[in-house]
Amino acid sequence: MGLFRLTPAQLVSADAALPGRATPVLPDPAPHAVLGTSLVGPWPDGTRVIYLAMGCFWGAEELLWRLPGAVTTSVGYQGGYTPNPTYEEVCTGLTGHAEVAMIAYDPAVLSEYALMKAFWENHDPTQGFRQGNDRGTQYRSAAYWTTDEQREIVERTRDAYAPVIAARGYPEITTEIRPAADLTYYLAEDYHQQYLYKNPNGYRCHANTGLALPPLT
Repeated sequence: MGLFRLTPAQLVSADAALPGRATPVLPDPAPHAVLGTSLVGPWPDGTRVIYLAMGCFWGAEELLWRLPGAVTTSVGYQGGYTPNPTYEEVCTGLTGHAEVAMIAYDPAVLSEYALMKAFWENHDPTQGFRQGNDRGTQYRSAAYWTTDEQREIVERTRDAYAPVIAARGYPEITTEIRPAADLTYYLAEDYHQQYLYKNPNGYRCHANTGLALPPLT
C-alpha cells in the first residue's frame, strides 16, 4: 500500500497515528468457525470477557478457543489510536494497536488463574515490541482487563511468574496491563478470525515455554 512504517521499536503518538475510518472492517461477523457462537454476543449471563495480546493473534486465538469454558473468541486490534484500522495499517506501526485475541468465557468452568496460566506460559512476556521473529509494536504482550477480579489476577500472576522467569535468565516482564474500558476493540478482517482452523498448516509461533506459573497463595 506504500504506507510509511515506523521502526519496530517506536510506538506512534496519538497525533501521528493514521486517521482510520468511521465504518468497521468487519461490520457483520460470522459465527465462530469452531464454537458456533457469536463473536459479539449476546452471551449467557455471567460470561466474562478479557483481551490478551501474545504476539501474532492467530496462534493466540487458537490457544484460547481450545480452553474448556471458552464461549467464543475473536481477533482484533486494540490499545492504539486509529479507529477501525485495517491489518495493513496496523502492520505499519502507525495505528498504535496491538494484535489482540478476545475470549468470552464461563468463569464457573474457566478460572481467571487458569486463563492467565495459559497466557503467561505460552509466550515470552519480556520481549517488548516483538514476539520471536515477529517485530513491531503490534506484537507486544498485553492484558486488557474488564473486571476488578481480572485485574487482581493479572497482576498477581505477573508478580508470581516474574521470579520464575528471572531464575532462568529472562529480563523483566514488559506486558502492558490496562483497563479495556479505556481501549476500543476493533474486530479484524474475516480472514483473520479463527485463522488456524481455516488454515490448519498456517503460521504458528506459540508453544508452551516449560516455565510454569506457580500456584497463588
